[in-house]
Parts: sequence; structure tokens; C-alpha cells
Amino acid sequence: MKEDFKMAKSGALDLATGVGGSIKKKDVESAVEKYEKYHVEFGGDEKTRKTNYTDMVNKYYDLATSFYEFGWGESFHFADRWKGESLKESIRRQEHFLALQLGLKRGMRVLDVGCGIGGPLREISRFSFVSITGLNNNEYQIARATELNRLAGLGNSCDFVKADFMKMPFRDNTYDAIYAIAATCHAPDVFGCYKEIYRVLKPGQCFAAYEWCMTDHYDPTNESHKKIKAEIEIGNGLPDIRSTHQCLDALQKAGFEVIWEKDFATDSALPWYLPMDTSHFSLSSFPSTAIGRFMTRVMVRMLEFVRIAPAGSMRVSSLLEKAADGLAAGGRKEIFTAIYFFLARKPLTES
Repeated sequence: MKEDFKMAKSGALDLATGVGGSIKKKDVESAVEKYEKYHVEFGGDEKTRKTNYTDMVNKYYDLATSFYEFGWGESFHFADRWKGESLKESIRRQEHFLALQLGLKRGMRVLDVGCGIGGPLREISRFSFVSITGLNNNEYQIARATELNRLAGLGNSCDFVKADFMKMPFRDNTYDAIYAIAATCHAPDVFGCYKEIYRVLKPGQCFAAYEWCMTDHYDPTNESHKKIKAEIEIGNGLPDIRSTHQCLDALQKAGFEVIWEKDFATDSALPWYLPMDTSHFSLSSFPSTAIGRFMTRVMVRMLEFVRIAPAGSMRVSSLLEKAADGLAAGGRKEIFTAIYFFLARKPLTES
């Protein structure tokens, strides 16, 4: 419980110095402005976001990663949750579940597509005794992930490759298993992304993922629904949010056999968005509670005022609060899910 209560392992000063990632500190505020202009609220559109997805997503993670680690830990994703289970326990269980679904075992070559700072990679590697390569196109996240791997004693068994998951630098039929956790939602073209994953996966092997999707309850003509979708997109660096049906269709068109799929939000004992719900108090997700948010806001404002944190830090914090509100609203209305799961196989012989 004491560990859960900590607002972050890295602490406030690490948060302050990490804001901006690889962006020069003097350029952080202008980077926030450029990022915002990709989105509807600031005059942007879906076509521009998809065309410039590499720049948009890199800016987002440069700006947001230290906040994520400060408030969320090393695994940047949600999970279905049992009663009596802490947020961290649910995240760890979900990562173990994914490893079991893929049948991971010692000696397999595994790829984590869009690995963030490697939280799931480290947990799955230790759980399954496998070596995992993390693919990421963000320089700052790879540097941070490499350091965390070293501290965890995994520097020699797991590695990272800086590359775009739309054009991976791997030969055909390279990996025994591939997974993605809340990552391929950043792809400008989900079919192209899944097709590239299909290419580098060995025949007969599996790809598993947790996707962010709009559900059947989403109504594109409903202004309230559209506003929530836009808030999630701007707050999370997304070019567009696809439906569960679009993801399934893209998988099948890419050549995969879908073994099974499920939106785990539909029967989660506790709502997946509970950590974002400011009306709920929990020690295990304290930074996301109303009090936690207020404390973070005051701290970031002070750090920016005394110039420890770069100018623009408060704007990033506000952007992420908006993201949290959009996620909670989307989950509450059941128009959005952050835990849509599927397991798919590449056939032994292509038709």
C-alpha cells in the first residue's frame, strides 16, 4: 500500500526535468502549441493528423511521458479490474493473461509493438522467461526504457529498436509472437499496421492486442459523443479512434485468423475508467483523484514558476486532465473502451 500511495517512483523533480523528453526545454511551450493545432478544438482535422502522425505522436510522448510515469507507473495502459484488486495488480494480471494467451515460453522471439517505456515488456519477460524486443519510434521513451531495463537486470535479455511500426526494419517471418498494448491505436491506417505485423510474424504464430476503440454505442451524429471522442484524441495523441468492427475487419483483411475477441469493459467488476473518475477516491490511483489532480496541478505550477520545469508544463498537465475527463466520460457512456482484446493467428499456409 505504501508503494501504491507514492505519486511516482521517479518523484517530482524527475517529472519536472523529464517534461519535454527529447525536445529542448526552451521549445516545450511551442511544441505544445504545434501539437494542439493537429486537433479539432484548435482547427486541426483527421487527415492532417494521419498525414503527420509521426510528428504528432512523437510530440505527444515527448510532452506526456514523464507525467504518465509520475502518475501511472511504468505500464501505460488500463485493465479490467476485480473487486479488492488494486490498479497495479489488475495491470500486472492483464499482462500475465496476454502472455498466457500467446503461449510464451523460454527461447521464443517476441516483439512488443509500441512498447512505451517498457513496463509490460519487463513484466512479461520476467513472467514468461522470454527475450522481448520493444519497438518504439520515440527517442526519449527508448532512452528511458533502456535505463529501466538496466535497473531491472534485463539489459542483456531484452532490447529496443527505434522504428515506425508502419514500416518495421525486420525480415519476413521473424517473430514467434507479437503483442501490442494500447499502441496500435496511434496508427494512421490500422490495416497497414496489422499487415506489417502479419509480415514479420512467423506462420502459425499469434498476435494479441489490447486496442482503444469506439463501441457500438457511439453515435457519430451525436455532438456530445463527438466531443468526447475529440477529447480522447487530443489528450492521447490519436489520429482517429476506430471501432471494434473496423479493427476486426482490418485483421481479417491483413490475413489473420481471429481466434477470439472480447471487450473486457462489458463485464469488468469495477469500471476500467475508475482511476480517471474524480468522484472516486483510491490510494492505488491517488494522482487521478480530485485531490491528487489538485496537488499535481499546484506542484507543476510551482515548478514551472521557479523554472525547474520548462514553460508549457502546466499546459501539458491541463491537456492530460482533459484526456482523463474524456476517457472517463467515454467509459461512463459506454461509447469507448480502452480494453478491447483480440487474439489472432497467422495461418501456416497463406491462401
